[in-house]
Amino acid sequence: MVKLNMSKAPATLQEAIIHYADFENCKAFMMNLRWPDGKALCPRCGSDDVSYLPNARVFKCYKKHDRQKFSLKVGTIFEDSPIALEKWLPVMWLLVNAKNGISSWEIHRAMGVTQKTAWFMLQRCRLAMQDENHGGKLGGEVEVDENYIGGKARNMHQDRKARALGGKGGGSVGKIGVQGMLQRGGKIRTAVIPDAKLTTLVPNIPQEC
Repeated sequence: MVKLNMSKAPATLQEAIIHYADFENCKAFMMNLRWPDGKALCPRCGSDDVSYLPNARVFKCYKKHDRQKFSLKVGTIFEDSPIALEKWLPVMWLLVNAKNGISSWEIHRAMGVTQKTAWFMLQRCRLAMQDENHGGKLGGEVEVDENYIGGKARNMHQDRKARALGGKGGGSVGKIGVQGMLQRGGKIRTAVIPDAKLTTLVPNIPQEC
């Protein structure tokens, strides 16, 4: 059984790049993620009659069916990509640890891949992070509204009130604008907005709505 030592998990992007440059670390991470009990299963037939071929870095299923050999990427968002796990995993680390999001240009500079490749990787990683409530398209009846979040100026200390209002009136001043889209009985989307103008709100609404 392959176990991932979480005490050695990367804490910075530099550590992530160095850590996942070793294929064995990539293998340990993927094994623990896909098969926590340490026994690989064939993604095509589900059999556990599988062995690992270290020289080829692939698994082989001994049940009779087409494409008996498979890599760690088969059955994942990485499957049809020629990009190695040594590139994919640092990008995934970078995305999940970026509090304010990340652009394809940042991945391009950090990983030494083309901007087009970086964009492709970013879209795949975002897809993997979706769940049934927050992924895919909205459909049916969709409600769209916006609001401003923040404390009421009259409840603030005088100094904080002056900083928040900046000499202006109350209302939305000093608050964060949020636009929400709710599919009746289903998914929800939210976005931070700088203002409530139509030119700001409309582009956030999926065309499928």
